Amino acid sequence: MLTLKKLTPARIWLLIGYAAAAAALFSAPMFLSDFRLNLLAKFLAFAIVALGLDLIWGFTGILSLGHGIFFGLGAYAMAMYLKLEAGGGKLPDFMGWSGLNQLPWFWKPFENFGFAVLMGILIPAVLALFLGFFTFRNRIRGVYFTILTQALVIITTTLLVGQQAYTGGTNGVTGYSKILGQSIASSDTKRMLYWITAAVLIAVFILCRYIVKSRFGKVLRAIRDGENRVRFIGYNPAVYQMVIFTISAALAGIAGMLFVLHVGIISPSMMGIVPSIEMVLWVAIGGRGTLIGAALGAVLMNWAKSEFSTTYPEGWTYFLGAVFIVVVVFLPNGLMGLASKFKLGKGKRRSEPEHDRVEYPAV
Repeated sequence: MLTLKKLTPARIWLLIGYAAAAAALFSAPMFLSDFRLNLLAKFLAFAIVALGLDLIWGFTGILSLGHGIFFGLGAYAMAMYLKLEAGGGKLPDFMGWSGLNQLPWFWKPFENFGFAVLMGILIPAVLALFLGFFTFRNRIRGVYFTILTQALVIITTTLLVGQQAYTGGTNGVTGYSKILGQSIASSDTKRMLYWITAAVLIAVFILCRYIVKSRFGKVLRAIRDGENRVRFIGYNPAVYQMVIFTISAALAGIAGMLFVLHVGIISPSMMGIVPSIEMVLWVAIGGRGTLIGAALGAVLMNWAKSEFSTTYPEGWTYFLGAVFIVVVVFLPNGLMGLASKFKLGKGKRRSEPEHDRVEYPAV
């Protein structure tokens, strides 16, 4: 329980900052056009992915370059529902073009919105649990785990592209017009979907903060700083790694479902190698191991991408690469690390950021 004694000036300012950020998010529809609001909602969905990735990379020390897959699977689950809802029970157009004359059995349950939401969370989570079981249990980590996640990206996107009749192939699944009987194109629906996305982002941030501040979170940071030491004092790191990897994948799936509601399309190119790497860049640039930095990194980098790619379509990738090099060389702790150097107050600066210090919990 938070007592008055614990409410230090720094914590009070932090709470005020969180409240101001939440107020700004929920009041955005009053100031933004439908287009800009839809764009911001997409960025907030990306922030949810970044929070989940920060849990596994920033706090546990496991770099995944395959989170685009979990994001994409969640998006496909929602897209299947939206496609069937738009068709009013008719066969999706790309299936007819491929010679199918009836809806595949595994598509039929996605006519139900609740089932689609459930699968959008469970499918990425189960896949992550399956991968984590065989990798963490066998102590596959570091660059080898990273390579495995990249291999998963290649395999999954290749399968999706190859199954044109069932997935839409390279074109993906698009052509949505309704959700729960309401027009997606209407301003009222867009505002409601934005508010839902903002609320989910806040809820996910609170959940992630609770996890990293809990005893479970202390074990995660201990694993990051010294996995063998954690094993020697009686913990099984593989269990903790599997759990947090599964949670991270589920959050990516949730983000994917929200993303497709705002963008109106999901295709293999949106969940492949490049998007997976970009997700890592968001966290690195914002500041891994900080949560708020990961979320801000996702929003700021995608805003920059939207603005710069419009003006300089050929130069965006060079700009992104230059930013990443600058951050790695001069700001290894990201933008949040830079901000911590200029924090208010004249107290003595710590030699390490607060999130880097961990006390090993007793067994």
